[in-house]
Amino acid sequence: MAVPSIIYNKTEEMNSASINIHLVPPKHPAVVPQLIFLLLLQVLLVLEAIMLRRSIAQARRCWLEIRQSRYLSTAPAPPELRRLHYPASSRSRRCQAGQETGQLSLAQINRMLKANEHSHILPRGPTSHGVLGFHSNTLPSNHPSEDRRSSATCLLGRGGVLFGVFDGHAGPSCAQAISQRLFYYFTVAMLPLRTLQELDRAVEEDRAVPPLLEWHKHPQDHSSPDGGAISFHSLRNYWQERLDEDDEEDNEDDGRVTSALMDAFRRLDYDVSVEAQVHLSLSSPRRVSIPGEGFSLSSPLRVALSGSTACVVHVSNGVLHVANLGDSRAVLGVQEEDGRWMALSLTNDHNAQNPEELQRILGEHPASERKTVVRHDRLLGLLLPFRAFGDVRFKWSPEMLSRLYDTRPDVLSAVSESVRTLPPHYLTPPYLSAQPEVTRHLMKPADKFLVLATDGLWELMHRQTVVQLVGNHVAGLQQQRPIVPSADTTLGCLQRLLLERRGRVQSVLEDQNAATHLLRHALGDDGYGSVDQNRLARMLSLPADLARSYRDDITITMVHLNDL
Repeated sequence: MAVPSIIYNKTEEMNSASINIHLVPPKHPAVVPQLIFLLLLQVLLVLEAIMLRRSIAQARRCWLEIRQSRYLSTAPAPPELRRLHYPASSRSRRCQAGQETGQLSLAQINRMLKANEHSHILPRGPTSHGVLGFHSNTLPSNHPSEDRRSSATCLLGRGGVLFGVFDGHAGPSCAQAISQRLFYYFTVAMLPLRTLQELDRAVEEDRAVPPLLEWHKHPQDHSSPDGGAISFHSLRNYWQERLDEDDEEDNEDDGRVTSALMDAFRRLDYDVSVEAQVHLSLSSPRRVSIPGEGFSLSSPLRVALSGSTACVVHVSNGVLHVANLGDSRAVLGVQEEDGRWMALSLTNDHNAQNPEELQRILGEHPASERKTVVRHDRLLGLLLPFRAFGDVRFKWSPEMLSRLYDTRPDVLSAVSESVRTLPPHYLTPPYLSAQPEVTRHLMKPADKFLVLATDGLWELMHRQTVVQLVGNHVAGLQQQRPIVPSADTTLGCLQRLLLERRGRVQSVLEDQNAATHLLRHALGDDGYGSVDQNRLARMLSLPADLARSYRDDITITMVHLNDL
C-alpha cells in the first residue's frame, strides 16, 4: 500500500504555492495509522500557510491603497480649526495646536524663533554692577505684537543696569510709549539735584545734553520718532518739579531706588493721562481730524486708551530692585549646593488669582459695588490685570470719557472695539492703579540668573521648569554626566532618561540664546523635557487669526548675574 507524501513549495515572492503529491510505499504496514495522522497534520499546516499568505497579500494591498489615497488626497483646510471651541483663559486651549496646519522645516522654525533674539555682554568691572550680560527674545502672536522690551545702562548718578518687559493690551501704543519713556523717568528720579540743574541749564542755553542712558536694543525693536517733543516736555516738567524741592532727599541707596521706581511709575502714568486730556481739549466737537492723526500709534489719545503692564528690574552694586505692575513676572534662578536649581519669585501677580490684590481692589470701592467691581475675574468684567499704565477708560471721570466718545470718533475707530464704550457699572473711578509693587533682593553667589517675561510664557510653563531649562542651558549640556541606573531602574525608565538627555543636548546645540531656548520648549514641549518638532511646527504655523487663541505674545529677558 502506498502512502501519499505531501510537499509544500513556497516561492520567494510569497505569491504562489504548490502541493506535490508523491506515493511512497510504507515499509511497515503497522505504522499506516500514524502516517495518515501525520498526513492530515501536514495538510492542515499547508492550508494555514496558504491562508496566512493570502492575508499578508490582502493587507499589503490595503496598505498600498491607503498610502496612495493619502498622497493623492488634499489635506483638510486650516479653517476647519475654527470649529474648535475652548473656554476663555483655558491653558488647554493654548497647549493644543491644530493638526491641519502646514508643516515647517527646521530651517523655517529656526528663522521664526531667532528673528528677534538679542544678546549683549557687559564689560567686567564696576560699571556692570554684577551683571555679566543678558539674552532676550520676543515672539509675536498679535499682529502687530503688543509686547515690548527694554534694556539700558544708567550713565549718570549712581548708575546701574535696567531691564524691562511690557505687555500691552487694546493695542501696542501704550506698551511702546512706556518702554521708551519709563527708564528716563527713573533716571531723573535718581539723579542728584545738582546734576538736574546742570541738565536744565544746558537745555535752557540750547547746549548739548549729556546722554542719560546707553540703550541695548535689537535692530528690529520698535521705535516711534513721533511724539518726542511732547515726551521731552513732560520729562522736563518732572525734573523741574524736583528742582523746586527745598532739600535733597537723604535716603539710603536702597530706599532711594524704591522711592524712585514708585515715583517714576506714577508720574509717567500721570503724564500719559494729562497729555491725552490736553490733546482732547484742543478738539472741537465732532471735528474733522488731520488725515492719519487718529491712526498714529504715538497719538496721546491712543497711548492713553490702550494699556500696558510692566516688570522692571534695576541692578546696582549687587542689589536687585524689581518693580512690577500687572501679571508679568521676575523669577530668580538659584543653584543650590548640590547643583539643583530652585526658582525664587520676586513678583506677585496683580489679578483676581491673588487674594490680597482682590481684597485691595474691593476695599477701595463702596460695599454696594462688591459684586460688580470684579466680575468673571476681570476688573468691571473687562480687564484681567488690576494694575496697569494707561487704560484711562478705567481712570477718568464718566464726564471726561463721554466727551472723548462724543468728540473723537476718528481715534475710537482706530482702537479696539472694547475701548469705544463706557465700562458697565462705572460708578466710582478710578478703578485701575499704576502703583507698582517693589521688591528688594540682595544678590548672593548662588543667584545665577533672572528671568523677566510677560504672561505669555507663564501661561505655558511653570517657573521651576523655566529655571531648570535656563540653568541647564547656561551650564552647557555638551558634557553629559553618565547615567548610572539603580537596581530598580526599568528599561522603559532608562530609555526615557536617554531620550530626555538627547533632546536637551540637541536643543542646546540649536540655541545659543537662552530666551530662544525657552521659546522653543514653551511651544514644543513633549511633556518629557524634550521638544516635539511636529508640535512646534504646528504652533508656529497657525494662521494669524487663530494664533491668539492658542498663545499670547511672549517676551523674555534672561539676565546673567553670576558665573556658574
